[in-house]
Amino acid sequence: MTLALFRDDAYRRDCTATVTAVTPAGIELDRTVFYPLGGGQPGDSGVLRRADGSTVAIVDTRRGEAPGAIVHLLAADAPPPAVGEAVHVHLDWARRHAHMRMHTCLHLLSAVIPAGVTGGAVAADKGRLDFDLPDTLLDRDAVGAALNALIAADHPVGTRWITDAELDASPELVKTLSVQPPRGHGRVRLVEIAGIDLQPCGGTHVARTGEIGRVVVTKIEKKSTHNRRVILAFADGA
Repeated sequence: MTLALFRDDAYRRDCTATVTAVTPAGIELDRTVFYPLGGGQPGDSGVLRRADGSTVAIVDTRRGEAPGAIVHLLAADAPPPAVGEAVHVHLDWARRHAHMRMHTCLHLLSAVIPAGVTGGAVAADKGRLDFDLPDTLLDRDAVGAALNALIAADHPVGTRWITDAELDASPELVKTLSVQPPRGHGRVRLVEIAGIDLQPCGGTHVARTGEIGRVVVTKIEKKSTHNRRVILAFADGA
């Protein structure tokens, strides 16, 4: 199991760690600040710095086969460190912070449009959510205005945990129709935007909505009879 430091502190950019496994898939560490691909959020990238000062590029991060394992994917030509080697883990912070801003923004979008979510994706420059809206037309300007008002209000964002049983007793917390939050571990992490949104999520988020910055709704598409796709981008392009 890898100690996932990002769960308690999404703003932590680096840490020391020890290599616990080297496989064809990548390397595993005893602890990491790298978020693995999941929940529509990309896996983190960055570098590992070795004791001799050399660096190993990490191009992606994924969940491992064993419960709780996190695998760091190396660049194709990168020589892997050895099991037991101590390394310093450095996150590509600019990319991660953009993911945090957009992921939190998509939670706000799900509050602005009160419908079931059928899909979504986060990127460093844009994001999208798909909604189950068979008979509804969305106004792009109205959605953008409502979203930016919530961002500008600078609502606090936090996390808390509930038990599997508490989640089962409150099914309205689950907005995603295609993917259910993982159960069976005894507890589920909730992300709460105070007074605005509360839903299960394992991703990384900013501490306040004002940190997102102004966004624009670039497109609203009809993907099928039921699905409406809303695509966002940062107004400043970053």
